[in-house]
Amino acid sequence: MMPDTLPVPELDNQAATERLAYILDLTVALTERLALECQAFERNRPLDVTQTLPETTRLANLYRHESRQLREAPQILAGTAREDRIRLIQATEAFDAVLARHGRAIEAAKFVTEGVVRAIAHEVAAARCTGAGYGPGARQAPAPSTALTLNQSA
Repeated sequence: MMPDTLPVPELDNQAATERLAYILDLTVALTERLALECQAFERNRPLDVTQTLPETTRLANLYRHESRQLREAPQILAGTAREDRIRLIQATEAFDAVLARHGRAIEAAKFVTEGVVRAIAHEVAAARCTGAGYGPGARQAPAPSTALTLNQSA
């Protein structure tokens, strides 16, 4: 059976320091991007996020990959300065806080969007004729309504 991870080679101090700097820069960049997205959601402008979504996704995938490697092989950063590791820990804590804020902002946007869709559906249902009658003043039943759907561009 093949292992899920490959063995991690030992890094010299310079390589370990460069790796830590890369991970720190990645963490800070992703944190800043998510903070901007939070602001867009909080200003009720979720469509602004769609323009930057591909880059956010790319950075998130890189971050997930790097953090997984660090969890599985913490010795990667063994040759780095303590102060640098502390800066990475602080950046990760800031990232976690922004990520929680981002989750709340997305949940709020989802709640509002679902409420709007429900309100529209309710208005459509209320505007329908309740049925056809018989006799001289009877009205013709309206054509059946179609389902309300949204796509990604909506």
